Amino acid sequence: MSIKVSVVIPVYNPGKYIEDCIASLLRQSLPEDEFEAIFVDDGSTDETPERLDRLAAEHPHMHVIHQEGSGWSGKPRNVGIEAAKGEFIQFVDNDDWLGDEALERMYDYGVRNDADVIVGKMAGKGRPVPLELFRRNRPHANVENAPLIDSLTPHKMFRKEFLDKHNLRYKEGRRRLEDHVFVTEAYLRAGNVAVLSDYLCYYHVKREDASNAGFQRFDPVGYFENLREALDVVEELTEPGPLRDRLFRRWLRNEMVERLRGQRLLSLPEDYRQELFDEIHKVVVERFGPGVAAGLQPTQQIVAGLISADRLAEIEEFAQWEAGIKPFGSLESLGWESGKLSIGFTAEYRSKGEPLTFRADGEKDVLVPPLSQTGLHAIALLGADTSAPLAKSKVDLVVRERATAAEFFQPVELTREKVAVEGGEDHFRHVLHATSLIDPLSAAGGAPLEAGIWDVLIRISSCGWTKETRLGSVRSDEAGRGRRAAVVGSPAHLVLPYWTDPHGNLSLDVDQKTNRLAYEFSGLAPEDVTVTTNPGRLTAVLPLHVQGESAATLKLTEVTSGRSAEAAATLTGRTTGDADLRADLPSGEPAEGHWRMDLTLPSPGAGKPVHLPLALQAAASGDAVVKRLAAAAADLAAKGPARRGPGSGPAKPTFLRRAARRIRRTLKK
Repeated sequence: MSIKVSVVIPVYNPGKYIEDCIASLLRQSLPEDEFEAIFVDDGSTDETPERLDRLAAEHPHMHVIHQEGSGWSGKPRNVGIEAAKGEFIQFVDNDDWLGDEALERMYDYGVRNDADVIVGKMAGKGRPVPLELFRRNRPHANVENAPLIDSLTPHKMFRKEFLDKHNLRYKEGRRRLEDHVFVTEAYLRAGNVAVLSDYLCYYHVKREDASNAGFQRFDPVGYFENLREALDVVEELTEPGPLRDRLFRRWLRNEMVERLRGQRLLSLPEDYRQELFDEIHKVVVERFGPGVAAGLQPTQQIVAGLISADRLAEIEEFAQWEAGIKPFGSLESLGWESGKLSIGFTAEYRSKGEPLTFRADGEKDVLVPPLSQTGLHAIALLGADTSAPLAKSKVDLVVRERATAAEFFQPVELTREKVAVEGGEDHFRHVLHATSLIDPLSAAGGAPLEAGIWDVLIRISSCGWTKETRLGSVRSDEAGRGRRAAVVGSPAHLVLPYWTDPHGNLSLDVDQKTNRLAYEFSGLAPEDVTVTTNPGRLTAVLPLHVQGESAATLKLTEVTSGRSAEAAATLTGRTTGDADLRADLPSGEPAEGHWRMDLTLPSPGAGKPVHLPLALQAAASGDAVVKRLAAAAADLAAKGPARRGPGSGPAKPTFLRRAARRIRRTLKK
């Protein structure tokens, strides 16, 4: 069978970090006879060469090429291209890894859409990745209709025939931005680029030792010489005008303006700061016409204008102000609606802890940076647009899986409000009011949220700032009352919104990656539970959202002997948001003794069932059944759930064991 995909991995001294990369290749859903992996060892001096030789000996579709060190990734990638037998080539760095179905999905998507380049959704673990590009699938993308230029790393799939036709190869030698040159030319020459956003294909990882090549401080002279080569490609393949300006704007914004803003600039040593600024100033005045900066957001325009005017001191003053601007969110409401979690919140920017204010200037709203007269005069002379396009402000709600950094946008309904500031004539706050519905069955780009801990974040975009923050630590009483677990879907998934410890932010525990759900049932009151005999039946009202009906199992365990019995149960949702539990007890049960009761909720897929202690025991003697709730329930509420890692299964923490002992003592009275 012909090879569909060749995976090319340049390798240099990755140590243990290559293991995740290797493991992800061995897990691929694409059959082994349909893809190959080519590791190009660029003169590694650690144990990696021997590790790769063993891998190649064990797996026929894994290959290794050893070569003398070239100093950078360009040459090993080119060597991999020449050796590749696949219809497509996927580039992977040796400290990153692929989603298990990445190769199969990207290949099929590329073939279906006749694409020369396929860009798969990325997650950044400690590293920035494009966000807007992956908001949705884009089967027919180009640099005009999609923000492709925001993604210039090499971690994409390219049709080999396309690369050979245009002799597309990486620049070699120790240098920077060779991927910008390569990918930019590929975008501009491609017949079609397909962006796959509904599956997480690539994990871009910052190493714990921060030794990734991209994290090393660079020589500004060499760096911006290399950047000019990417600009040369754009000039060669586009005509002067709006498109070229828009493409150039990517480098002005990301590689120049953003390096000179806020804490990113202030954290640099002064001598390096000056050296960096000098090289940026040269590129801006040499290569960029007025149309490039004109499309930036207001705050970015200010910095760009000060760069052109050679005003580093004013840029530093502006950075001091920007460094104090932080996003802020308040959780106003939380609750389940027909199996979807409704989240209401407000968001705005704050400066040094106080709401950021704007000024109304006739029909225009403007920024009011608290700069010195010298700085304000410099900005005025530049003619930079300091208007605040507040009508374009937006806020996104994102869920991000803690272990993998996979993140997905959720739908948001938004309104904007100008709130007058007391004592400040014509000054006002800009507050965003938003509501989002998270459907656990489709929140992952149309697929269900996988088991894990999903943190809830908001991302505010306004006036040239895009900043994110966690949601939930500031919340209304209504939001606090609305937090409860839910059983959704078939097979059922268990979703628990909870507050993190110690910060109190909102996260979602999907399919019990913590033991927190046991704590949710610790607050049962005696009137919530009824136990009868002849026939034996247990009914209870549980703080659980259930859409319709869901099957469950009630397990009874005799405390002294350990003997157990099970009863089929049903959970039925109430309009109040609670759920009715009903279980028909086996004949003769509970027999004489003290019985602990646990609820077994439906497990997703083939997972193990989860037993949830109800903080409830029954004492049986003859035909009499006396229900008693945990006398230690107040202790449970006071001490809270034990903390466990994301991969931990359910466990009975120490405080639950103490509660059980206290229950037994109570029942014996």
